[in-house]
Amino acid sequence: MTEQQQVKEQPLGRRERKKAATRRALSEAALRLFLERGYDDVKVAEIAAAADTALTTLFAHFPGGKEALILGDSEERRSSLTAAVRGRADGTSVLDALHTFLAGRGMFADDLDNEFRRRLDLVVRTPALRRYARTLWVDCEHTLAQVIAEETGKDADDLGLRLLARYVLEVPDLVATDPAPRDSLAEAFEHFRRGWPDLA
Repeated sequence: MTEQQQVKEQPLGRRERKKAATRRALSEAALRLFLERGYDDVKVAEIAAAADTALTTLFAHFPGGKEALILGDSEERRSSLTAAVRGRADGTSVLDALHTFLAGRGMFADDLDNEFRRRLDLVVRTPALRRYARTLWVDCEHTLAQVIAEETGKDADDLGLRLLARYVLEVPDLVATDPAPRDSLAEAFEHFRRGWPDLA
């Protein structure tokens, strides 16, 4: 086991646990207030007060403001996309790995708990949150193109590869209101496999 793995497997320290608890309290307070009163009628100061924290603390944890309280930032998405492509099983294509990755997230997952479903419904019906969610995914375009290039020996600046990365990342927003999003996801990836057969 490497030193880095040992560090990762160590339990969180007191400071990290406190930060995680504060983030969770702020996020939960935001969700509760947004559901009760509507996203546009809640101010960030009210969320901080509901979580019993200072406004400066809220912005320290969520510099993206109200949207970030529900959706976080792009960093988790970047690292998860990278892991999905790099960590795919032998014989699994890049497109199959990305399809499987997206199928297990958000609206595509079939095992959502009640709180996450409420959060997802809020995002879909709130224009500002939906725009922010799309931005978070699209912000991962360079990362996704880069990791696909590294895994396949292609040029990350190749327009075809950049197009694929963008199209894959647009799917969650494109099918957000479809009656059967998992079916739409599968259909989207069939198009990708026909358009990029060397990655299928």
